[in-house]
Parts: sequence; C-alpha cells; structure tokens
Amino acid sequence: MLQKSRLAGATRALFLRLEKEVALRDPETIMAERSDKGYAMLLGFALGGFFDGIMLHQVLQWHHLLSLVPGMNDLRTQILWDGLFHILMYVLAVIGLAGLWRAGRGGIDRRQLTVLLLLGFGMWQVVDVVLFHWILEIHRIRVDRPEPLLWDVGWLVVVGGPPLLTAWLLGRRHRAISLRNAPPLLLALTIGTAAAGAWALQGPSDQRFTTVVFAGGLSEAQMMGALAASGAAVAGSAPDQGVYVVALDEGSGWELYHHGALFVAGSGTPAGCSAWSGIA
Repeated sequence: MLQKSRLAGATRALFLRLEKEVALRDPETIMAERSDKGYAMLLGFALGGFFDGIMLHQVLQWHHLLSLVPGMNDLRTQILWDGLFHILMYVLAVIGLAGLWRAGRGGIDRRQLTVLLLLGFGMWQVVDVVLFHWILEIHRIRVDRPEPLLWDVGWLVVVGGPPLLTAWLLGRRHRAISLRNAPPLLLALTIGTAAAGAWALQGPSDQRFTTVVFAGGLSEAQMMGALAASGAAVAGSAPDQGVYVVALDEGSGWELYHHGALFVAGSGTPAGCSAWSGIA
C-alpha cells in the first residue's frame, strides 16, 4: 500500500508539472521563442557577411561588392558600396545581439544557440553564392578567373559546408545552450562582433600608404592642393577617378575631409576596404 501511495503521488506530481509546462507554452510564448531563434540566426548571418567582406574585399582582394555591375568602374563607387555593405552587416549583428540579450534577461531558454549561429553563418554563404553570384551576377568569388563557377562552388563547400554540417551534427545530438546560464558566451559574441566591425574600418598595420578618394566635381589642382595642405606625399594616382595613394602622417587623414575627401582609408570610416586596394 505504501509503494502504491508513493507511486500515485509521483504520478500526480508529474502530471501537475506537465500541465504547468503546457499552460506556460501559450501562443505568445511560442512566438517569442521563434523570434529569439531568428535573432540567433540573424547574428550568425551577419557574422558570415562580415567574414566574407573582410576576407574577400580586404585581405584576399578578390572582388568588390559590385565588381560585375555594368557602369560601376569608378573605384569611389565600389568603395562606397563595400562600406555600405559592412554597415548593413553591422546593423544586422547589433539587432541580433540586442534580441539575444533581451531573451537572456527575460529568462527564456535558448536551445541550440551554437547550432543557430552556425546555421546563420552557413546560410549567408548559400545566399551570397546563389543570389548575388548566380542570379544577380553582381560579383563572383574570383572575378579575374576564366572559370569563376569552380571558385564559387569551392568557396561554398569549403566555407559554407563545415558550419552547416556542424550545425546538423549538433542538432541531431540535441545539445542545448541556455542564455540564462551563458552570459559569458553572449559577452564574447558582443565583443567579437564589435571587434570585427572596428577591424574592418582600419587599414593594414604594415601599410605605409593610405588611399584617399575625393568626391566628384573637384579638379586635379584642387585635390593636389588638399593633399599638400595635409602634408601628404603622393605615391600614385588616378585623377580621373579622384583616387590618390599617399604617404600620410598618422591622424592627419581627418583634415582631408575638410578639403573634399570622400573617404580616407584607415581613418575609422566604412571605407576601410580601400586601404587593401591594389592601386599603386
């Protein structure tokens, strides 16, 4: 009798617990959880865009965002759109981080955070290759190769495949991470995202020269006068495009903005891509 009583009590407690959990999962709660998953994937998506922009536009210098768009031969336009792309990725990352921090403060259990970040990162690679390379055709992984399709597929397999495969494997094992117990992880993601954005705005540390892009409408004499006023020594130029490669003292780049400069590489503007340009 005692064992039956204990069993009945345990069963009653289990049913009460299940009833409470079911009651808590109202439609609003379910929608909130789906929204939080979207924030995690959005952050991973933005980090994938950051990775591509830094590696392909700056470090490897394989293409600009609009490399294959007809009529977009002006380097000023290419640099501008690269910078706008980085700003967009930064905004998406901030939105994702803000949503995740809100979920953490609200005590919402965030399962498979790592899986969702990896999915978002891998999804960016798929969207980039399929939409921007093959459908819109605004650039390719390598625009200077006779068989760009091989490079597209190779990048998708090497860079997009591993995070998607890892996410699938982790998802099968039902591993979960709760934001309530992972403030160090969120803090690391926040710092890492901010650092990636700040690094993208800077030029390479071993680069003696700085790329300056002037706004349209200035004459060559006006641009040369602006460079002389800031103490810049010209090493290379494309006056018809308003682009100059100069040796410039650290911190003096801001002066050029007062003389009609559109972007000065490494001065903390979204045009940090231009510091990695091959113009010389």
